[in-house]
Amino acid sequence: MEGKITFFFDQEGDVLDVSIGEPQKAISKELENDIAVRVNPESGEIVGFTILNFMKRFKHTKKPQRIDLPIKATITTR
Repeated sequence: MEGKITFFFDQEGDVLDVSIGEPQKAISKELENDIAVRVNPESGEIVGFTILNFMKRFKHTKKPQRIDLPIKATITTR
């Protein structure tokens, strides 16, 4: 997983979409209710994830919620 992270929130649909790297073909795999991870079908690399009902899920809570994604990330400096 490399590249820029792009966030897009569709307020009307209440969907948060996060893409990692350049746009590419992917298949979605549902992790849990209303959360899907997008995976490159050839490499198996995670290229993004989507959270449906994002505001509904987080609006009335004061506590952080945890979503476990099956990824390993590293940060490199130049």
